[in-house]
Amino acid sequence: MKPPPFEYYAPTTVEEAVAHLAEHGYDAKPLAGGQSLIPMMNFRLAQPAILVDLNNIAELSFIRPEDDGGLSIGAMTRHQMVEKDAQVVERAPLINETMPKIATSQIRSRGTFGGSLAHADPSAELVAVSVALDGNFKVVGPQGERWVPANEFFLGLFTSVLEPEELLVEINLPPFPERTGWSLMEIARRPHDFCLIGVVAVLTLDEKDQCQQAKLVYLSAGDGPVEAHQAAELLKGQALTAEAIQAAAETAASADIDPSSDIHATAEFRRHLANVLARRALGEALERAISNTQ
Repeated sequence: MKPPPFEYYAPTTVEEAVAHLAEHGYDAKPLAGGQSLIPMMNFRLAQPAILVDLNNIAELSFIRPEDDGGLSIGAMTRHQMVEKDAQVVERAPLINETMPKIATSQIRSRGTFGGSLAHADPSAELVAVSVALDGNFKVVGPQGERWVPANEFFLGLFTSVLEPEELLVEINLPPFPERTGWSLMEIARRPHDFCLIGVVAVLTLDEKDQCQQAKLVYLSAGDGPVEAHQAAELLKGQALTAEAIQAAAETAASADIDPSSDIHATAEFRRHLANVLARRALGEALERAISNTQ
């Protein structure tokens, strides 16, 4: 299938791209890697009258270490570049672990870090991971720039706080605290399929090896990334025994998420998977947190 007719712009600066978006409003769509938008256009699920191609804006492709130990990634940085960068391995190991799980290597060679986040697909790994890492997103529009915390960026199914005339240009990831471990677990019917459900766990231990901070964020469990707040609260200040982890996993699966049924899995089965994956992810995160204290 082929897309409906559209006008095409290829700006070379962020300002020029924002000007095009501001001029055309809801009729325009920014084009990043195109791994989601182009298929949607071919199937007539999206029919923008204007495409604003961001691929000639060199300033949006970068990986920059920050003085505080964190990392900033440009929105047009290819997945494959992030996957292979040594600074990502050192400063954002959860991101490094996530990248190979995103689709296939062919898609990662074109797909972009910011494009995946701006698309706001609730089954996308980076959406949940960015929330678990307390990421911050730099958004630029005609009125200037603003920073949006990851947990406030995603509003619902394929919906974010981005206005039609705004662009996501940069993602900042704060430094990993000491004594912190992480894990990403997901289940799919076949390799590279969208997952039936997945979970990201980040644990920080105090000096007594008790839980100081916990994050448990699900993907494919709702209309956006779903934080398991009740489960995380159960863990804070506690020794992370097998019983404590099991209780948190059960709470997350039964109380924190509200998955739906579809042709791929029932809600009941997704809750079962959510329980199992949370238990495994918390266990792996704990092992890594302990190893990072030694």
